[in-house]
Amino acid sequence: MSVITVFNGLFSEAGIVVKRVVDATGSRLVTDQEIVADAAGLSGMAEEKIARAFSARTSVFNAFSHEKERAVAWLRLAMARKLLDTDNLVFSGFASQLPPANIGHILKVCLISDMHNRLAIAEREEGYAEKHAQKIIHHDDKDRAAWVKALKGVDDPWNPALYDMVVPVAKTGVDESAALIVEQAANQAVTITPATRKAVEDFLLSATVGSVLAGEGHNVTASAKGGDVTLTINKHVLMLERLEHELKEIVGRVEGVKSVTTKVGKGFHQTDIYRKMDFDIPSKVLLVDDEREFVQTLSERLLLRDMGSAVVYDGESALNLVEEDEPEVMILDLKMPGIDGIEVLRRVKASRPNIEVIILTGHGSEADRAVCMDLGAFAYLHKPVDIDVLSETLKAANDKIKAGK
Repeated sequence: MSVITVFNGLFSEAGIVVKRVVDATGSRLVTDQEIVADAAGLSGMAEEKIARAFSARTSVFNAFSHEKERAVAWLRLAMARKLLDTDNLVFSGFASQLPPANIGHILKVCLISDMHNRLAIAEREEGYAEKHAQKIIHHDDKDRAAWVKALKGVDDPWNPALYDMVVPVAKTGVDESAALIVEQAANQAVTITPATRKAVEDFLLSATVGSVLAGEGHNVTASAKGGDVTLTINKHVLMLERLEHELKEIVGRVEGVKSVTTKVGKGFHQTDIYRKMDFDIPSKVLLVDDEREFVQTLSERLLLRDMGSAVVYDGESALNLVEEDEPEVMILDLKMPGIDGIEVLRRVKASRPNIEVIILTGHGSEADRAVCMDLGAFAYLHKPVDIDVLSETLKAANDKIKAGK
């Protein structure tokens, strides 16, 4: 039995259609949650961080942490292992986009309906008002479009070129939609053959290579064919030969790899610079200070030491970013208009105790220091600070975070 992947628009009755396909074929349903759990188990990353890869929103720290790219690498590996181990599966959700197009025994299905019908289903099934339903659908479509763009390089997530079947469920009907999928799943064109098995093995090797590189802090695209691996570098590199040598050395140790070739991709000539993730230094540092020139200069000096940072200029913005994102270390001034540093520290430690907070102030007293340390600050430093002292303090905070994980 072939493998079926189903990608769908929200409120397109995909759940009902998929259930009927599973019942009719005797296949096992594999959800996004299962793939995420497998990826988390393989990588050691938290499931919630893996699942964030499906969101269009990217962390402000991602240029340094590569967290989204690492999550995708592990999701690919989880999917590849599933495909190698078992047939007769139905994958439904974002993960359905993970396999490459050249695995011939995968029937690729898209379930979608026009907006009028999607809004009607949202009202009927969830009781949503039209305006609220439009907002939810728009947000979900945005996530799906960003996901497809990242994996396939295609702007339209419903583009027929991505699928073997695009089924307009509202127009076709739930029963007929399921029947069409079951019929096509039995088609000789999606029968498992030695060649399609080999394509799965190539996918597994490329995914394994991708996860190994991600584990070493690299972000490149890997493909494989018969043990021959090609690595594509899509960001500009100041010392390309050195990077190529390092990549080949890492990948050459992966079981099953016969040869390694490197090349530059379309993004290589853009202005963005390739940055390897260094797990020994913090990559998600939030700088909070109302002295704009000082904090911008500090951010630049940390960048020279390969430490990624985001900058905000007041306590309220810091608290909002903490709620929306996940900084690991915060460098916090005490004296700021509005919400001061001590109150920011108090709230951060109450809601996100794992964030290590380094106080950096030019106006603090011994009494302030005692309060901050009692509230859980990692360190208390005075301006002007020696950049080497601050760097070592950041590394020590990062070591504490790693030990806690």
